[in-house]
Amino acid sequence: MLPVTCVLALGTWLVSQSEATPSAPTISIFQKPPGVIPPGGSITICCVCQHSYGSFVMYKGSHRILEQSGSRAKLSISHATYKDRGSYSCHYLEGGTVLARSTELEVFVEELRLPRPELSVLPGHRVTPGADVVFRCTTTHPSTGCYLYLEGQIRAQLLPGERGDYNLSLVQEGDSGRYSCQCYTFNASREWSAVSNTLDLVVRDYTLCNSVRLALAAGLLLLLGLITAEAARSRPARSPPGTAAGPPPLLPCSHPRRDE
Repeated sequence: MLPVTCVLALGTWLVSQSEATPSAPTISIFQKPPGVIPPGGSITICCVCQHSYGSFVMYKGSHRILEQSGSRAKLSISHATYKDRGSYSCHYLEGGTVLARSTELEVFVEELRLPRPELSVLPGHRVTPGADVVFRCTTTHPSTGCYLYLEGQIRAQLLPGERGDYNLSLVQEGDSGRYSCQCYTFNASREWSAVSNTLDLVVRDYTLCNSVRLALAAGLLLLLGLITAEAARSRPARSPPGTAAGPPPLLPCSHPRRDE
């Protein structure tokens, strides 16, 4: 049997070792704004990591094109050309050691010949968690497919059918964000539209928010009431105008005079 002190020391060492070994970082890569861009257009490629004391190296294919320190790396492309097409990725390093690699982001530069679609959302821009939401991408061009984009994510959601509806069931707060859509033709020489208008979806529990507001308001009113009561209790009593501050003086008694 090991002494109790040895067991405690071993346990303390194991805890310190587990705390000293951080979890492996993860990287997300996305372009802003999302979608296929036209020649001459502008985008920003972003790499994000939850750590902030390392550095990023961004690649296009196998070529290193950018190195930045911190928790975020950005590459701005203005006046894009067909040479900017390709696969982009990021590596996260600390002390010269690669700790994480992102997935590949495919950047497309194409002529945009189709009319711009219009994105709408039902039942509205603000919903509560657990609601069902329908995104509708409407285009005037026949025989097209459409993609739904969420800013900050690398993957696009293909909208089924020509109507361009996408049902998002039981939404949560993580589904909040800025959405847009883009359409294309089904033929061999695929043609693209411009990216639609953007919509901000907000998923929030308004019942909870209202309850918190009411509780805060009630607490504030109670606090004001207590302050007012304390001030009234500590204030000295004031006599009515024209009266003495103390009790009336006692007058000497006089006995009636007797006639002798």
